[in-house]
Amino acid sequence: MTDAPRVRVNQVGYPPDGPKAATLVTDATASVPWRLVRAEVVVAQGESQPQGHDPSAGLDVHVIRFDEVRERGSFVLEADGATSDPFSIETGLYDDLRVDSLTVFYGQRSGIAIDEALLGPGYGRAAGHVDIAPNRGDGAVPCLPAGHATTADGVDLYDGWTGGYALDVTGGWYDAGDQGKYVVNGGIAVAQLLGLYERALRTGRSDALGDGALRVPEAGNGMPDVLDEVRWEIDWMLRMRVPAGERYAGLVHHKVSDERWVPLPMLPADDPQPRYLHRPSTAATLNLAAVAAQGARVFAPHDEAFAELLRTAARDAYDAAHEHPVLLAPDTNVLANAGSGPYDDADLDDDRLWAATELYLTTGDERYADDVRANRYAPMFRPEGFDWNHVAAWSRLQLATVASALPERDAVRASVVEAADALRERQATQPFGHPYVPTSGRYDWGSNGLLLNNLAVLAAAHEITGDPTYRDAVLSGVDYLFGRNALGISYVTGYGTRDVRNQHSRWYAHQLDPSLPHPPRGTVSGGPNSDCPDPVSAALAGSTAQCCFVDDIGAYGVNEMTINWNSALAWVASYLSTGNS
Repeated sequence: MTDAPRVRVNQVGYPPDGPKAATLVTDATASVPWRLVRAEVVVAQGESQPQGHDPSAGLDVHVIRFDEVRERGSFVLEADGATSDPFSIETGLYDDLRVDSLTVFYGQRSGIAIDEALLGPGYGRAAGHVDIAPNRGDGAVPCLPAGHATTADGVDLYDGWTGGYALDVTGGWYDAGDQGKYVVNGGIAVAQLLGLYERALRTGRSDALGDGALRVPEAGNGMPDVLDEVRWEIDWMLRMRVPAGERYAGLVHHKVSDERWVPLPMLPADDPQPRYLHRPSTAATLNLAAVAAQGARVFAPHDEAFAELLRTAARDAYDAAHEHPVLLAPDTNVLANAGSGPYDDADLDDDRLWAATELYLTTGDERYADDVRANRYAPMFRPEGFDWNHVAAWSRLQLATVASALPERDAVRASVVEAADALRERQATQPFGHPYVPTSGRYDWGSNGLLLNNLAVLAAAHEITGDPTYRDAVLSGVDYLFGRNALGISYVTGYGTRDVRNQHSRWYAHQLDPSLPHPPRGTVSGGPNSDCPDPVSAALAGSTAQCCFVDDIGAYGVNEMTINWNSALAWVASYLSTGNS
């Protein structure tokens, strides 16, 4: 299944003062000797630790630990007749990843020409969806006509809804490998980018994200670059609101997308499909309330007028969601050719908790604190991790780390540490070192994003307690992403010897058209998915969880790129970059 060496390592490397472990795939039942080699000189040696059979990988494995090594340079590990891919022991291993993972968002921008001087040679392209043929454009997008969301059985998923208006919804980020733009996935991505900047402020490292630190066209405008990038999406989210006087006024449209799926490859500027606004949803509205509230306090020192606009938008969206508490987005995948992902979510209490949390943290208004206390969403933390439709854990991390006068703050912080301890207990059972252990034993869609969000919980516990063992847990967990896994591959493009390069994307489609580029450096793949739901990965159905992956552009169920997985990567990379952790 893989030609990777049987000694699986973090192909990027290990910091001198951090944990260092590798996983050896072997049938040996007793310890075997290993050697750490630099330039043909043995630097360290020892005996492996047999772990037996790992059910998530379907492999018999040993663990090799070399934590005590502090020497820097390029190394390989030798054991049981196998030699690892090369790796470094060095400081600053994740500094470039912090920049690259954030630059990926620039490449996802809609409504602007992409400059290869910023994204890289070969990555320039014309602006997408700006009302230039063959695009229909996003400058005046109408509501989906009545009946257009009707199933083959005659069920109208939107209950006859339509609207007689059009909105300018230019801008924003393309969500993933398609041309759709979705508020609920944009919400968690914006929140994590704002969150990594808030954390950098708390640790005195905001200069690493400041004006001129990243690759964005707005560099030099006096605004921190990460906030320039975030604003591209927030401005679009604000445009997605239903106008006054219309049905559901004040709510937020769930998504804007093509009428039908377009084939791969397809550059955004070449997309000929009609575009439509889909029915508003309570979830999208609460997402706007949450990120507008968070954005208000983050932007305030830089642009008070914009911050005030966001404060007002957050309150208004929160109130609108209260007026329409259960307007749900349906599963549009049941349609013959939906043209977009559904992002359906039947439980909105976590979204309400998140919105109330951010509004309280920004305003200090006891109304929102009371709503946080009254919310009974559970469980707050899941072994599988949090994501766009399970945001309670993210809201808890914010409540624990952003300064506030909440009387219960100590208890909130203790709950984060308790969740991190539970993750560390599970991590200790994993011979590949990652704190992602679903209770079902099956890996979920976007397993890499879920893993990264579990690492954020561990990082928050490090911030709360100052205990460096939580940082070590993050470092051990990130090894999995960069090659210490069942397949011996790095799930981040441009990082490691055997990195993924064919994530599902309509414009980063080199596998289908050699004139187009691979995804840019710093793009994370969704990762193994036990459901193997697409025609390509279906051939792997029934494989062990870690092996339900293939680096193929058609394998959207295991190998797509999305803004919310990259925001999780950017958050962790920012935490791990020099000095931040």
